[in-house]
Amino acid sequence: MAIDTQTTITGPHTAAPQADRLTGRAKLVLFVLCAAQFMVALDFSVLNVALPALGKDLGLSQSALQWAVTAFALPSGGFLLLFGRIADLFGRKKLFLTGLALFGAASLLATLAWDPASFLTGRALQGLGAAVIVPTGMSLLTTTFPEGPLRDKALGISGTLLSLGFTIGMVLGGIMTDTLGWRSTMGLLVAFAAIVLVLAPGLLPESRTPERPRLDVPGAVTVTGGLLAVIYALSTAAQRGFGGVDVWGTLLAGLALLAAFVVVESKASAPLVSLPMLKRRTVAWGNLGGLVTFSMMSTVVFVLTLYLQETLSLSSFQTGLIFGIQGVASAVAGTYAAKFIGRFGARRVLVGSLLGQGVFIAALLGLGTGSGALLATVAVSLASMCHLGAIISYGVTVTSGVPDEEQGLATGLVTTTQQVGLTVGIPLLGVLATTQASLFDGVRTVLAIDAVIVIAAAALVGLGLRKRA
Repeated sequence: MAIDTQTTITGPHTAAPQADRLTGRAKLVLFVLCAAQFMVALDFSVLNVALPALGKDLGLSQSALQWAVTAFALPSGGFLLLFGRIADLFGRKKLFLTGLALFGAASLLATLAWDPASFLTGRALQGLGAAVIVPTGMSLLTTTFPEGPLRDKALGISGTLLSLGFTIGMVLGGIMTDTLGWRSTMGLLVAFAAIVLVLAPGLLPESRTPERPRLDVPGAVTVTGGLLAVIYALSTAAQRGFGGVDVWGTLLAGLALLAAFVVVESKASAPLVSLPMLKRRTVAWGNLGGLVTFSMMSTVVFVLTLYLQETLSLSSFQTGLIFGIQGVASAVAGTYAAKFIGRFGARRVLVGSLLGQGVFIAALLGLGTGSGALLATVAVSLASMCHLGAIISYGVTVTSGVPDEEQGLATGLVTTTQQVGLTVGIPLLGVLATTQASLFDGVRTVLAIDAVIVIAAAALVGLGLRKRA
């Protein structure tokens, strides 16, 4: 296990990997941590295709259905940094188990929901549980597996399952909704949480920093409030556009709070976020790569879904099948990503993956109004393979060289970037596809802008991470 003199690891068992091979217990630890991440990723997408049926059953209007997504996104993105730091101070395993219990109970409430209020409450509590699970699970992973081939391999498996969870959720959600009803999608998450909660206590070691500095309350308030406001504004804009006063007001308030957070952290004796850490080239440029790969790929999935169903008139099942092939391609990429990182380095893999993602997104500009399913399948699958490589390599880039006592903070930044990326892409670009006179023209416009942004980001990250003489 990756242990240094500043990190305390306690518990009846450890999962110390040896050399460059995973021991039997290390594999079990990795399975538990990846299962939790997979569960959260599944929650992002499994409900999407069930929204119409859910709305009819609970009496949610079409305009109100966005809250089924927003209620989860707000706390899951807004509280990540806070819980990542709390885990560093008071115990990652303890908080991880608490998050699992909260997520499972919230999923049960959503499954049994009797009206919109009870369902949305369950979704919000799911998001809060996810905000605990994701950074604590990632920090347990990076403190359990030492930096190098073992951590690269563990992050590769985790990143693959993260991508697969999102894709499988889209396919599984449609099948379960048609056969068992929308409540089964939430019930599946209850079962997942219960299984992980049973296995985790005996397998995971406890880890925390030995010192107990005061929690940075002003920093926690400003960053959490700022993230909540920005995510709310962008989520609302995805549904109603940027014309509303409330959208701009909330967005500006959120940006002001985030600016105040920077000021607070520069003066805090025990800051929630170490500004010197943010000045690390690997942290700053790695997170930029992560933000771009997540935001731009989620946008591609969104506009392609519209194209396949509205322009080509494919069914939900056929659309889900295309994204299922995309998921398989991502899984294949995940099996090789760690090897590529070990051979070429995380920086080169990150830059190359971003460049490949941008090129294959550009290939989607060849789609037509009468045909294009085959091109969409091939191009989005190849783009997703590159996307998976970018996910894994940016996680390795950001967490490399960070002491164990700050891994919760580093992984909190990684997962916050992931959450914000998943949230901002569709509001910023997706709205262009739905507001133009022709949906097809709107989709092509979005894909062109998307490709340019990803390729430009590849160049910037490459320059930013370039080794100085």
